[in-house]
Amino acid sequence: MNMQMTQHAAIRQQQRGIPPLIMEWLSQYGACRHDHRGAEILYFDKQSRKALARDVGEEIVSRLSALLDTYAVVSDAGTVITVGHRFKRVSH
Repeated sequence: MNMQMTQHAAIRQQQRGIPPLIMEWLSQYGACRHDHRGAEILYFDKQSRKALARDVGEEIVSRLSALLDTYAVVSDAGTVITVGHRFKRVSH
């Protein structure tokens, strides 16, 4: 799955060292929360990590766990606006 990204998001992905594989997993397995500004935040929560581990293997998920603290902000049109690393919880 190839996500549409803004130029800003592509630059941020490169600057922050987020591999395309993590973005693909985020689009397939990530949890989704509305930001109440017209966009959605995709991130890995406990359930999405378990589903990912079930499909790709527990060892791979444990080795890449530092990269799974990633989020993406997606517009209502489905375009990724920005990406980054989470340092605190996503508010519900």
